[in-house]
Amino acid sequence: MLAQELFVVDGDALSFRAVRPLLDVALRLEQNDNDFSWHGWNRQQIDIFLASLPSMCTLVIGVWETVSGHGEGEIAEHEKLALGCVCEVRSGEVQSICTFESLVDAGLRAIDQLEPGIEDALEIMRAARVMLSPVAYALFIEKTAWDEWLFASGEDGGVIAKGEELAELARQGRCVLMGSQAAPHHC
Repeated sequence: MLAQELFVVDGDALSFRAVRPLLDVALRLEQNDNDFSWHGWNRQQIDIFLASLPSMCTLVIGVWETVSGHGEGEIAEHEKLALGCVCEVRSGEVQSICTFESLVDAGLRAIDQLEPGIEDALEIMRAARVMLSPVAYALFIEKTAWDEWLFASGEDGGVIAKGEELAELARQGRCVLMGSQAAPHHC
């Protein structure tokens, strides 16, 4: 699942704080056997997914949340990037992890300027391809749907088919799944 020498590109970046708990979970899954699960995830299903990918590719995740702000005497809502992460996968193992912040070197705008639209999604994917390798899958999702998918588990707390759960969220228009390995699902 994770390469023996996993390279974290920008682990000291402010935006990496959202990635760190996910990396901790991946390490726990990596170190335990297939009987261990975390919120419906286990190592076996992740290994199978990673093995199905092209030998060199990236996985992109962009999670946006709606936040309230004040402006001109009114409360205005806007969308803010809560998690922006790219994982480089080679031969079925995650080799490196970086945030969208590191994609600025490949021409991406600053992360506080990114919006959850198709134009920015395509730019994020372009930057990931330029900096690392082609994008197999890119998931752009709202925070509530992300949390629902990430933490969903079987009735007994066990493993569930996370891919099917994600496809259902895409059919409901709660996320967009793009990339060279995905049939596009648009909101």
